[in-house]
Amino acid sequence: MTLDGVVPFPPEFVARYRAKGYWEDRSLASVFEDVFARFANRVALIAGAERVTYRELAARVERLARHFLALEIRPLDRVVVQLPNVPEFVYVYFALQRVGAIPVMALPPHRYREIKYYVELTEAVAYVIPDRAGDFDFVELARRIKSECPSLRHVVVAGEAPQDAVSLARCLTDEPGVPAGALSEVAIDPMDPAVLQLSGGTTGVPKLIPRFHNDYVYNSKTAATMVDVRPDDALLIVLPIAHNPPLACPGIQGFFLKGARAVLSTSSRAADVFPLIERERITHLAVVPALLIRWINDPAIGQHDLSSVRVIQCGGQRLQPEVKRLCEERIPSATVQENFGMAEGMLTFVRLDDPYDVRLETVGRPMCPDDEVKLVDDEGREVADGEIGELAVRGPYTLRGYYRAPEHNARVFTPDGFYLSGDLMRRHPSGNFVVEGRKKDLINRGGEKISAEEIENLILSHPAVQNVACVPMPDPVLGERTCAFIVPRRGERVTLIEIVRHLTEAGIAKFKLPERVELIDELPLSPFGKVSKVTLTKLIAEKLSPT
Repeated sequence: MTLDGVVPFPPEFVARYRAKGYWEDRSLASVFEDVFARFANRVALIAGAERVTYRELAARVERLARHFLALEIRPLDRVVVQLPNVPEFVYVYFALQRVGAIPVMALPPHRYREIKYYVELTEAVAYVIPDRAGDFDFVELARRIKSECPSLRHVVVAGEAPQDAVSLARCLTDEPGVPAGALSEVAIDPMDPAVLQLSGGTTGVPKLIPRFHNDYVYNSKTAATMVDVRPDDALLIVLPIAHNPPLACPGIQGFFLKGARAVLSTSSRAADVFPLIERERITHLAVVPALLIRWINDPAIGQHDLSSVRVIQCGGQRLQPEVKRLCEERIPSATVQENFGMAEGMLTFVRLDDPYDVRLETVGRPMCPDDEVKLVDDEGREVADGEIGELAVRGPYTLRGYYRAPEHNARVFTPDGFYLSGDLMRRHPSGNFVVEGRKKDLINRGGEKISAEEIENLILSHPAVQNVACVPMPDPVLGERTCAFIVPRRGERVTLIEIVRHLTEAGIAKFKLPERVELIDELPLSPFGKVSKVTLTKLIAEKLSPT
C-alpha cells in the first residue's frame, strides 16, 4: 500500500538497508507489541502518582485501538495529535500504530493557523486534543476546524468531552464494539509512514516529514545504544513529547525498547523537576540549551540529590563549552552528551567515551555507518576538511522527500537523493562535526525553530506596515529571540503590543511572536538587492550589547 505524496526510498537502497540489517521489515506496532509483552511486569510510564506497567500499557493501547477501529480509522488514515506530556499521549500514539494510522505530531502551542494547515494538507480524519490548556479552549478550536475541513470526522478529547466529540477517558474504560481479534487482521506495510513529524520549516508553516516504520524503529534502537540506555534507567521527559527527540531519539521509543521507564512532566521549572529527579532516580535528561542553562543556574540545584543522573542529552541548538563544564561541575555524576539531529532523520552523537576536549567542542558524528555525509559549497562541491560547508546527507533513516511538497523537494534534495539541510558545519580533526550556523532563514528560540518568512508575511498584512524583516537577536538563556525591523507606512507608527495583538489574532503559536520591534526608515539591501539580514542582525546585537 502506498500513500499519495510520500517519496519512497529507491529500490537499490531498500535492498542495501535490508541486507545490512538496519531495516527489520516490522511495523512499530509489531515491534512494541513484543516489547510490551517481554517487559510486562516492569514499570513503563510514570506521571505524577500514576505508575503504569508494560502490561497495563499494552491493555490500554489495545482497548483504545479497538475503539479507533470502531470509529473506522484505518491504515494510512492521518490523525492530528496535539496532547501535552500526559499518559494519554502515549496511549494514543501506540494505539494509532496498532491500527496502522499515521499520527501528525502537532505541538501544544499550535493554534488555528497551524492546525488547519495540517488537517487540510493531510486530509486528516481525526484530531486528538486536551479539553483546555490554561485559558485556551481546544474544543472550540476543533469545532471551528471541523466545520471548515470536510475530511475531519472525529474530534477525540482528553478531559471533559462534549456530546459532539469522542471522550478519550471513556474509550480507555468502556468495552469497544470491535472484538480484540480485529486488530490481528490489520495489515501494516513497514515501508509506509509510521508518523508525520514537523520540520523547522523556513517557508511558512512547517513541512511534514514522513518517517517510515523501518527507519523509525532503527532510529530509536540505535539512538538508545548511543546514550547507553539500560533496563533500570529512567528518562525524564520535559520537552513536548511530540518532538522527535523525546519521542524517538531515543525518547520513549528507545527507552521502551530496553524495558526502561519514562517519567512525564508537564513542568520544566527547576522547583518541580529537581524533586522529580531525586524521587524517581532519573538517569537520563533530554534537554535544549536554554533549559539546561536555566536549571544549572537555579539556586535549588544544591538542595536536591541529583546523583542518579548519568547522561544529559542536549540538542536543538549549539551548547557552549562553558555551559557543559559548569553543568558537569554542578551535577558531577552526569556526562553532558551533545548531539545534532533533525526530524528529517540523520543524528550525530558525541560518544560518551570521546576525549574530553572533543566532547566539549563538537556535536559528535553520525550514528550509522551508512549515514552518508558531505559538506558542500554553494555549487554543490565538497569542501576540504576543516572548511565550512552545508550539510548534505542521505541514509537509512533520513527522508527522501517532504510530504506533498514536490516544489520544495526539488530545491532541497540533490538528484542523487542527498538532503540539503541548510546547516553549516565543519569537520573537526577528531572526525566529529562542529556546527557553525545555518543557511536557512530560521530563528532558533530555545530549540524551537521559527520561520522568519512566515512571521514577516503575517506582519505585512498589518495596515500600518510597509515592510518588515525578522531577525534573531541574542539572548543569554534562549540563544535567540525574534526582533522585527519594521518600515511603517507614511504617517503611521506601530508598537510591539499592536504587532503581537495582530499576530495573536492570526492564530499563531505564542513562541513565534516577536519580542522586540525596531522602527526603521528603510531596510538595508545587499549588493544583490536583497534585504541584508546580516546587517540587521549585527545592528540589533550591537544595540543590545552592554559595551
